[in-house]
Amino acid sequence: MSEFDHFIGTRPVTSQHAVDIERLEGWLKGRVPGFEGPLTVEMFRGGQSNPTYKLLTPTQSYVMRAKPGPVAKLLPSAHAIEREFAVMHALCATAVPVARMLALCEDESVIGRAFYIMEFVSGRVLWDQSLPGMLPTQRREIYLEMNRVLAELHKIRPADIGLATFGKPGNYFERQIGRWSKQYLASVTQPIDEMDQLMAWLPANIPPRARDDSLVSVVHGDYRLDNLIFHPQEARVLAVLDWELSTLGHPLADFAYHCMAWHIPPGAFRGIGGLDHHSLGIPVEDEYIRLYCDRTGLAAPDDLRTDWNFYLAYNLFRIAAILQGIAKRVETGTASSAQARASGAGARPMAALAWQFASKA
Repeated sequence: MSEFDHFIGTRPVTSQHAVDIERLEGWLKGRVPGFEGPLTVEMFRGGQSNPTYKLLTPTQSYVMRAKPGPVAKLLPSAHAIEREFAVMHALCATAVPVARMLALCEDESVIGRAFYIMEFVSGRVLWDQSLPGMLPTQRREIYLEMNRVLAELHKIRPADIGLATFGKPGNYFERQIGRWSKQYLASVTQPIDEMDQLMAWLPANIPPRARDDSLVSVVHGDYRLDNLIFHPQEARVLAVLDWELSTLGHPLADFAYHCMAWHIPPGAFRGIGGLDHHSLGIPVEDEYIRLYCDRTGLAAPDDLRTDWNFYLAYNLFRIAAILQGIAKRVETGTASSAQARASGAGARPMAALAWQFASKA
């Protein structure tokens, strides 16, 4: 058994996340084109935030993403499944591959929480970023495709796809640092000294380029290998998943989040830090940065490198805040994965790594 087996496949729905199948089936009829029961429901194993269900009928499968509970019991601004629905619906006609959105329900009386329905995209989810079992050329193709898709996202003008108001204008880093500081403070279980230091350091050390409000794009917020569905045989992304944290923001921060993997050790938040990238066929970080800069034209590689430690510190701070939120949900009983406890324990080492980069900036 690999360390990723607990993320793969489906399992029976737990009592904590049970839904009224009869009420759900009744709601789906007439709202999802071509839907016909009877309906059976399973849960995907992965994910600690929004529970994700596989809906099966005799002729078709669907995916349902739901909030983990009613709004009244959740942290403010967390679990924004309605934003996921909006951004994927807007992106469906662009070069960014996403699943087709089918229906959104914000009426909590149906199954006790808000949810949306999308098509089931069949393909590969690659959990281990070292891509074991692949040839070096195959690994390289996967990484180049990840780079290409993120660059396509960042090249889109939000207003062109109806997302001009998808996020607040200006002061992106100030607002995001404030948001994650607030969310961290609302979910503290054990104090983390480095988080206190980062909450003071980050807003006081935003680089001039990071304050350039002309650099605005749709940012995914959690773009990494295991949030992509690849074609069963080809190095081609069929769908980008998990848009809960998407907003209008700074594309270079979004790209730096994706590049954190080069700095995080294997086994810790699925990183590739310290591996022999050359022998594996995985692009080294400098090449990966250059490819992205060439594709988007958003920055020169040397200029991006000047601010890189800030971007990494900021994104690791975000991760620590997110993981602390999972730890809090474990404590309150709303976490949706058997691995949530281990994930929550990652907040402290992520904060320590963030402070290391802040100290070098």
